[in-house]
Amino acid sequence: MQESLQAGDAPERAPGAELRTLVAALRESDRRKDEFLATLAHELRNPLAPVSNAIHILRARTPLLPEIQWAAEIITRQVEHMKHLIDDLMDVSRITRGSLELHIRHVRLDEVLRCAVEETQPLIDASGHELTVDLAADHLHLDADPDRLAQVFSNLLHNAAKYTPRGGRIAVVAKRQLGDVVVSIRDSGIGIRKFMLEHIFEPFVQLDESLERSQGGLGIGLALAKQLVHQHGGTIEARSEGIGKGSEFLVRLTLSEPANTPVDAVVEPRGLTIARARARVLIADDHADSVVTLTVLLTDVGYEVRTAADGRQAFEVAADFQPDIALLDIGMPQLNGYDIAGRIRSQSWGRNVLLIAVTGWSSAEHRQRAAEAGFDHYLTKPVDLETLSALLSSLA
Repeated sequence: MQESLQAGDAPERAPGAELRTLVAALRESDRRKDEFLATLAHELRNPLAPVSNAIHILRARTPLLPEIQWAAEIITRQVEHMKHLIDDLMDVSRITRGSLELHIRHVRLDEVLRCAVEETQPLIDASGHELTVDLAADHLHLDADPDRLAQVFSNLLHNAAKYTPRGGRIAVVAKRQLGDVVVSIRDSGIGIRKFMLEHIFEPFVQLDESLERSQGGLGIGLALAKQLVHQHGGTIEARSEGIGKGSEFLVRLTLSEPANTPVDAVVEPRGLTIARARARVLIADDHADSVVTLTVLLTDVGYEVRTAADGRQAFEVAADFQPDIALLDIGMPQLNGYDIAGRIRSQSWGRNVLLIAVTGWSSAEHRQRAAEAGFDHYLTKPVDLETLSALLSSLA
């Protein structure tokens, strides 16, 4: 006769059930972490946008005194630094989820390196470092994502500048080795302990081990660089003779044959250009400072601008104004940017409006949803003015 369960006894759980419960909990935790990082990035990008816009207004409207010019350069440099930290944080999250995609094109290595150098030049100059660049005599061609590859080299240059005492030396050298190219970024900085070399590319590892942590940083730049290099089919290696003896990072990539078609070049940012026609622009955003500063920038170069502070007002203004271009935030009250885009596209006057999402959200899911709602382009805050200018000018 089968014995009945005693009071307080419980049936044993199958080992598989416990494992499934644990996996589900880990996935839920990971999902919440990704949501938190995306929200954090969005909230940080929003205040950066008007700061960046305000600096452009100062520079465009008045000849700046040396002290004001110096202050403007500091603000610009720190805004860019904040933007890169946010981008790196989101990229690490994308890589861990396997959702970071490369946009491979035929590019020249010297163009990619020039872009990386220009991006980090302000920090290098502010630190009083001497930078030398020695590229291979012949143009070296790669099949690569130029933006992501430039991100790798700018991260390495940024680290070199940050961990080298003032007045140091940084050298960038590219050499062909059979079918590969090896790019060396060498500095005269604080160096790396031997036991740290095998861990240096792990996420959240800090080069500066002191309690003061004077150099700061999230410790994700090198981990991101490694992942991006590997996605390009290359390798990255760190070398150092120890503390106080500098560091060298070597990136090896496979070369491609020169193409018959022109190689894509990196365009230098120049800010907003004068409007070739007095196009009508609607700016809709619940972040007042962003609206005001972007309105000033566009008005100064000849655009006719109207604004809205929420989604419902944005559609009412659009119906009356019938803009040529609409810059719409996504996360607005009343109606979100997706809803507004859909309503505009449903109107006869709205079918040819250039719809541009300007938002702090940067995920592939948001971009896909924007495309489905009818947006033509998707820009993350703070907006690069050269990119915005090119989009606005495309109407003419």
